[in-house]
This record gives sequence, C-alpha cells and structure tokens, in this order.
Amino acid sequence: MLEAIRQLDRVLRGEATRLNDLRQGTINVKIGTMLVVVVVLGMIYGACMGSFAAFRVTGASYEQLLATTIKVPALFLLTLLITFPSLYVFNALVGSALDIFTLLRLLVSALGVNLAVLASLGPIVAFFSVCTTSYPFMVLLNVVLYAVAGLMGLTFLLQTLHRLTLAQELAAAEANPPPQPVSSPDIPLAEMVATPPQTSLRLPGPLDRLEGQVMGRHVKKVLMCWMVIYGLVGAQMGWVLRPFVGDPSMPFTWFRPRQSNFFEAVLRSLRLLFE
Repeated sequence: MLEAIRQLDRVLRGEATRLNDLRQGTINVKIGTMLVVVVVLGMIYGACMGSFAAFRVTGASYEQLLATTIKVPALFLLTLLITFPSLYVFNALVGSALDIFTLLRLLVSALGVNLAVLASLGPIVAFFSVCTTSYPFMVLLNVVLYAVAGLMGLTFLLQTLHRLTLAQELAAAEANPPPQPVSSPDIPLAEMVATPPQTSLRLPGPLDRLEGQVMGRHVKKVLMCWMVIYGLVGAQMGWVLRPFVGDPSMPFTWFRPRQSNFFEAVLRSLRLLFE
C-alpha cells in the first residue's frame, strides 16, 4: 500500500509526467497499483457520501453507507470499462502512436487524479451530512464535487496526452538530428549557435500546459468529443447504480428501478431545493 501511495504522489506532483520520463512513449505507472489506489480512494469518498444515511434524523441506514462505499469505486471502474475502447479508437484515428497499454496506464492515472481530488473533498460531504437534513442539497453538492473532480481528471488526461506527443517528437528529433550547416566566412559562427532555452525554476505540475502546439486542432476536437462521451457515460452510470446518498423518505434498496435519467433527476433536485 505504501508503494501505491508513493506512485499516486508522483502522479499528483507531476513527477511521472515530466518530458524526460515520457520519452519512452509511455507513463511510468503500474496499472494494478493505480487500480488499487482508485478502489481505496473511491471507498473513502463513498463512505463520506453515504454518511448522510447514517446521520439522518429518520433513522440511520448503515446498509446505505455500506452500499455507497462499494458503489463509488464500482462507478468509476465500470465507466472505465465502457469508455476505454472508444478512447483507443479515437486515439488511433488521430494518428497517435500510443499503444493500448500506454493508453490504459494513462486513463487509470487520470482516474487516480480524479479520485484523489474527490476523496480530498470527502470530509466536506461528511460535514454537511451531519449539519443538514436536506436531501436535495446533498444530491446537488455531490454532483458539483463529482464535476469538479472529473474536470481535474480530464484536464490531466488531455495535458498528459499532449506531453506524450511532445516527448515522442523530441525523442524522434534526437534520434534523427538535422544536418549541421557548414560554416561560411560570411556568416559568423556565433549566429549559427542556437540560443539555449530559458528554463524556469518552477517545475511544471501535471495540469500545467506546456508551450508548443503539438496536437493539432482537429486532434483536440476529437479528444474533447471523447471527454463529453466519458462524462455522459459516467453520469448515466451513476444514475443506473443509484441510490448513493439515500432518500430518507424511501426504504433502503441496493438499486432503484430504471426510470427517468440523471439530468432530469438533477433538475428535479434543483426545483425541490428552492421550493
């Protein structure tokens, strides 16, 4: 477990996504270790999310607490399973040289970032679970926190894809350097020497955008389309696996019948919150 924590820390600090570490064309993380991180962090947030059912005034529901603790990591793993094939196809269509295992490492690392942000927000959810009895408020609070964490994870994914492309371009340029110009008496040698790039004392973080437009505009559009698909699948998967928070007016059940959809439920919660 200590190794898993160290690996997550390397990802969060950007040590695993620096250009020198990406020159081999892959991100140096272990898939199995990161999946353990995803499950553990998901269970931590699930326990915080399900705590609303444990502290409600109508009677504690520890079954809901247990169910939510299990369902949150299942939500992310199932979404990964469903959306990974489309990411591989989209990535191949834009001409990327990344293989399937590199993409899997990258996506699991993005999930690690997503769950790390979410788990760090878990104490806030547990705090409001004790302080409020409003079920619509708790639903909307969790939706907002999921959106924030998801945005962080997808930003990490996009920027790391950009860095992988840039690292591969640099590695290819080093392997096949351009021919050096022959010095001429008419051209001073000093003008032929490239000025060394300015380096910053601050190392870039995993969400920082590096200079240079390596990925074309159409590539970004394709990846953005996949991110929208990922968000929609994740949202609907959460609706299929509901309940997570646990409605105090309804008895506990592991799953609700199929009806409506995630977006209608959010709008309904907004309406109930302001009534």
